[in-house]
Amino acid sequence: MTGTVLSGFFLLGMLLAFLGAVMPSWGYHLSSDYLEVGNYYLSLVGGILLSAPVGQRFLSTRRVRLPLVLTAVLAAGSLFYLGAVGPPWPASWRMAGLGACGFSAGILHSGLFTAISPLYRRDPAATVNLSGLLFGLGALTTALFVATTFYVYKTSAILFFLGVIPALLAGQFSRMQLPEGDDWPLTREIDADLQSPAVYLFSFLLFFQFGNEWAIAGWLPLFLVQRLGISPSRSLMLLALFWFALILGRFVVLAILPKVSHGRLLLASVTAAMLGCIILTFTNNMFGASVALAFTGCGFAAIYPIVVEKIGSRFRSYHPGHFNGLFSFAVTGGLLASASLGYFAHWLGIQVIMGLPFLGSIAVFVLVILIWLETKLHEPDNFPPSSNMLQ
Repeated sequence: MTGTVLSGFFLLGMLLAFLGAVMPSWGYHLSSDYLEVGNYYLSLVGGILLSAPVGQRFLSTRRVRLPLVLTAVLAAGSLFYLGAVGPPWPASWRMAGLGACGFSAGILHSGLFTAISPLYRRDPAATVNLSGLLFGLGALTTALFVATTFYVYKTSAILFFLGVIPALLAGQFSRMQLPEGDDWPLTREIDADLQSPAVYLFSFLLFFQFGNEWAIAGWLPLFLVQRLGISPSRSLMLLALFWFALILGRFVVLAILPKVSHGRLLLASVTAAMLGCIILTFTNNMFGASVALAFTGCGFAAIYPIVVEKIGSRFRSYHPGHFNGLFSFAVTGGLLASASLGYFAHWLGIQVIMGLPFLGSIAVFVLVILIWLETKLHEPDNFPPSSNMLQ
């Protein structure tokens, strides 16, 4: 059961990452129709927002097998449909398919956070970190698959093969047995947590951090083709390098997190991310782009584990809706960042792509400082020196 449930996060990463990878396959690296690309991301966001009321119903019960199965089937159907309505079909047809894809991703997100509640109770940090790593692996696999098949298959075939993955997972979901788990905490415990300013600080931190990551993930192939003149397949390989650096960086951070000063690690991470964005803005060759993406991916890597550690220790009462809401807000922020870049690029040119994650890295640093201050003021005696954010 554990492997099947966690594999859903692989699917979630794939569903949210495939659009950035498939843009060159749809020919957008040859045009400057950035508004249309921005509208694609808005369609994904719209689907996720429409799924919110349905997702909340799934959170009221731990019997989520059927919703997970139906969600995987819808995801497979959405990818098959998008493969059939690529250019020269009107963009509105693809927006409808992306809305359905976002709807399935939103419900999948809610169902998975409900399903992992027993695992979370046993080991909170490990469960959420492993989920995040599988999410990144899904995005990495998508970028690698599209890069290696770009000149081999048509876009319709690429999306068909991607659609087979959720179809197979639907069969796995249909056979799994989810444990009932423990009772959820009392409403007054949840309400007490929700009244804390830390909830909103954590939410906005994840909002900006996911925005940083998806601003790059959603636009990197188009940016590299148009700025450096490299082939679409090479730009997709560099996108895969970004995801690989992000995943590898998180493995390293998880290993060293108990042994290093979180403040120094955070400062080094933000500096590396900002340096990577600057290099990527001004480089004119693949080597410079590769170094920049390694810096940026590794720089972003530390934020998520540090935040997860703080969430696990800061909020003692767990409820699936608690963290589903936090991370749904974060995912929405990431996709909205990609959507807004379409409009900024339309007005100011493709060179603005790296400006958003640069500014977002500054915002993340400020928010982490505020979270640390709030923690010190709220429970100064409950956190040993080794767990202080800026020890």
